[in-house]
Amino acid sequence: MKKHFLLFTVAPFALVAPAMAETAPAAPATNEAKAEKPEAQQTPAKKGTEEVFSTGVAKGRDRLDSATSTSALRGSDVDKLSARSIADILRDVPGIRAEAAAGEGMGNITIRGLPIASTGAKFLQLQEDGLPIFEFGDIAYASADTFMRADLSLNAVEAIRGGSASTFASNSPGGIVNFISKTGDTDGGAVQLSAGLDYGMHRADFDYGAHITPTLRFNVGGYYRQGAGPRDTGFDSTRGGQIKLNVTKEFDGGYIRIYGKYLDDRVAAFDLTPVGVTGTNGNADFHNIGGYDARHDTLNSKYFQSLLTLDGNNNVTRDDMTAGQHPIVKSIGLESKFDVAGWDITERFRYADMSNHYMGIYYTQYLPATALSAAFGAPGGTVRYANGPNAGQTVTGLSTLNGNGIAALMLVSDTDMKSLANATNDLRASRVWKLGNADLTTTFGVYGSHQTIDSDWNWATVLSDVAGNGESHLLDVVTATNVKVTQDGTLRYGGPTVGTFRRSFRLGYTTIAPFGSVNYHIGKLAIGGSLRYDFGTANGSIYGSELGAGRVGVGPKDMNGDGVISVPEMQVAITPLARPAPVDYHYGYLSYSVGVNYRIAESMAVFARYSRGARANADRILFGPFVSATTGALADKKAAYDAVKQAEAGVKFRNDNLTLNVTGFWAKADDTNLDATNGQPLVRAYKAIGAEFEGGYRIGVFSLNAGATYTHAEITNDKANAALIGNTPHRQADLIFQVSPQVNTKSFSVGAVFIGTTGSYATDANLLKVPGYVTTNAFVQFRPIDRVTLAVNANNLFDKLAIVGIDDASVPATGVAKGHVLTGRTISGSVRFDF
Repeated sequence: MKKHFLLFTVAPFALVAPAMAETAPAAPATNEAKAEKPEAQQTPAKKGTEEVFSTGVAKGRDRLDSATSTSALRGSDVDKLSARSIADILRDVPGIRAEAAAGEGMGNITIRGLPIASTGAKFLQLQEDGLPIFEFGDIAYASADTFMRADLSLNAVEAIRGGSASTFASNSPGGIVNFISKTGDTDGGAVQLSAGLDYGMHRADFDYGAHITPTLRFNVGGYYRQGAGPRDTGFDSTRGGQIKLNVTKEFDGGYIRIYGKYLDDRVAAFDLTPVGVTGTNGNADFHNIGGYDARHDTLNSKYFQSLLTLDGNNNVTRDDMTAGQHPIVKSIGLESKFDVAGWDITERFRYADMSNHYMGIYYTQYLPATALSAAFGAPGGTVRYANGPNAGQTVTGLSTLNGNGIAALMLVSDTDMKSLANATNDLRASRVWKLGNADLTTTFGVYGSHQTIDSDWNWATVLSDVAGNGESHLLDVVTATNVKVTQDGTLRYGGPTVGTFRRSFRLGYTTIAPFGSVNYHIGKLAIGGSLRYDFGTANGSIYGSELGAGRVGVGPKDMNGDGVISVPEMQVAITPLARPAPVDYHYGYLSYSVGVNYRIAESMAVFARYSRGARANADRILFGPFVSATTGALADKKAAYDAVKQAEAGVKFRNDNLTLNVTGFWAKADDTNLDATNGQPLVRAYKAIGAEFEGGYRIGVFSLNAGATYTHAEITNDKANAALIGNTPHRQADLIFQVSPQVNTKSFSVGAVFIGTTGSYATDANLLKVPGYVTTNAFVQFRPIDRVTLAVNANNLFDKLAIVGIDDASVPATGVAKGHVLTGRTISGSVRFDF
C-alpha cells in the first residue's frame, strides 16, 4: 500500500513537467495575468467589492455567490489581535471554540457545538497553504497548532464552517482553518523587534518578498525569540524560531511554487493548574490559592529541571523538563496551477518531517500536605524536600506550606514523539462549461496522505508542593523507620497505578480519497453538490502492558545507579518490547454536501446546505476495546470513523460599509474515543442546534467587527453511561462572542478585542458549573515617520481569571480544583521598520 501511495504522490510531478515543457519561454506578464492570483493566495477584498474565498471549496468564488459560512482575517488583522498562540487567534473567529489555556500548542479546538472529544481538534482541520498539518487533528500530544507559528510571513487566515469542508478535505467535517503565507506579490519587507514589558520575552521577526524578474518572485520570513515566557516557570521556557521560504514562477495560464519551512521552537507546557474553589456546584467561587496565581504561575519549577526515566528501549535516561513542548518541522512542498485543454489543474504536495518532545503535567491530585505521609504508606513519617536549596531537610509547617498547605501528586507526561512525518498530495481539475446563459463548473480530484505516529510514553509520577514564581519543590515521603517511599521526589517510575501509561506506538495511516463536485450557476441562482470517498488503512504495532495477554509491564531496576533497589525502583514501568500488539485494519466512508445559493441583489444572498462527513479515528481508539490486541483488526467496524451530519441556512449582506452574516445550524455527531481524564472508552452521539452572527461596519476612521454563536448541545446517546443522555457536553457554553472596535488614521491605530463566553459545565455529569468570562486584548500603534511603527499590545489586559475548563466533577473536598486557565495579563512593545 505504501508503494502505491508513493507512486500516487510522484504522479503529479509527471503531469507538471510536460505542462511546463510545452510552455514557451515566459514573456513579461500581462496585466490580465497579473490580475489572477493563485487560489491559495487570494485574500479578503475591501468591503463593497468582490470577496473571493478559496479554502474548502471547489473553486474560489465571491462569498455572496457561495453556499458556505466563511470568515477571513488579514495578516495585518492578526498583528492587532495581541494573540500569543494559534489557538488565541482562533478565539476571534465566529463559530470556533478554542481553548488556549495550554500556551503555544495543545489547544483544544472545535466548532459549532461539536464536542472536544478528547484533546486537540478532532472535527476541525488546521491547514497551512491549503494542506493539512496532520491527517488527524487529535493525535495524542501532537495537536496541529503545536507545529504552527504566526509571524510576519502570514498573509491571511481563512475559515470555513461546515459545508463543503466535508468533501474538499479528509477528516474535516466540522470545518477548515487555513493559514496562508505571503508569496512576494508585493515587493518589500519588514523587520520587527519585540519585547515583553511585564514578562520575559525578546523576539525578532522579519519578512521580505520581491520579484527577481517580472514572472519570478520569492518570499522569506521568520522569527527568533527567547525568554521566560508568559508565565513564571523559573527558567527560560521559550526559545527558538522558524524560517519560511517560497519561490513562485508564473507562466501563461498558471504558476508553480516551491516552498519550505524549518521550525525549531520550545515553549512551556502549562495547561493544568491548581485553582481554589468554594461554594456549591451550582454557585462555585473560583479564586487563586495562597502563594500561587493560576493566571501567571505554573507547576514547572527551576528546581525540577530533569526527569529520570526509561526511554522507549527501556534504557535509563534523563529527559529535559525545561523542553516543555519542543516541535521540530522540516517541510518542503510544491504548489502549481496550469491549464490543460480548458481544464484548470491545481496540484499541491508537501512532505513534512515532524517530531515533538512533550514534557508537561498530564494529571494532578491535590491533597493537604499534612496528609502526605499517611496517604503514601508512611503513617507517622516525615516529608522532606527532594530538591532545591533545602534538599534533604524535613519540611516544617506543612499546614501552611507556601501559604496554601497543598501538595500535588503529578503525572509527568514525558512523551517522545520521534516521528510524525506526513506526506500529503491534493490534485484537482476544474472546468467551467457554458450552457446557454448558465455556467456549469465541474471539479474532479484525488487526495492522498501518509501519516506516521512513532512515539514513546516515558512517564513518571512525582510528589510536589505548590508554589508560585517557579519555585515548587519535589517532596520525599519517609517512614518513621527512615525508609524513603519516594526517590528524589519520584513516587513511581510510570503512572500512578502500577504498569499504566507506559506505551509505544509504531504506526502508519494511509488515506486516499477521490472527490468531485458540480455547480450550476444561472443568473442569481447557484446549485451545487459534491462527493468524496475516503479509503483508509492503519498498520503497525503498539506496545504496553495494558494490552494484557501476558505482557509484563513492571520490574525492578536500579534507576539512579546507586546499587540499591529503592521502593520506587521495585516496580519500574517497562515497555514489553517482545510482545507488540498489531494494528491492521482498513475502512471506507462516503461524504457528500449539497447546497443552494440565491443572490437576491448585488449586496444580499441567501443560502442553505446539507452535508455528511466523517472523521477517521487514529491512535485515540487504541489501548481500548475498539481494536483487537491479538489480530489488530477492528473489534467493531463502526469504531473506524465517526460521522457528522450538518444542515445550515443563512443570509449574507455586504455593501461598502457594512457586512452582516447570520446563519442557523444543526449538527449530529458520533464519537468513539477514550476519555482524556480517566482513559475509559467512550461511544457517544451528540446533537447541536444554534445560530451564528458575524458582522463588520466601517465609517471613516472607525471600524467595528463582531461575532456571536449561540449553541444548544446535548449528549443524545452514551453506551457506557445512559445517565448522561440529555446532558450538555462539558465545556460547551450557550454563547461565545467577539467584539473588535478600532480607530485607524495615517499616524496611529488603537483598538481592542473583547472575547467572551457564558458559563459551562466542568464535566458531562453536569454538576459543577464553571462561570463565564470576558477577556480584553488591546493595541496601540503609532507611526511617527513613514515606514516606522511603534506598538504596544496587551493580552488579557484586565488580568481576568478566565477558566476554560475544570476536570473535577464537583467541588473537591480539598478546595483545590484541577483547572485550565487562560494566561493573565501580558504586555509587549515593538518597533517595526518597513522597507
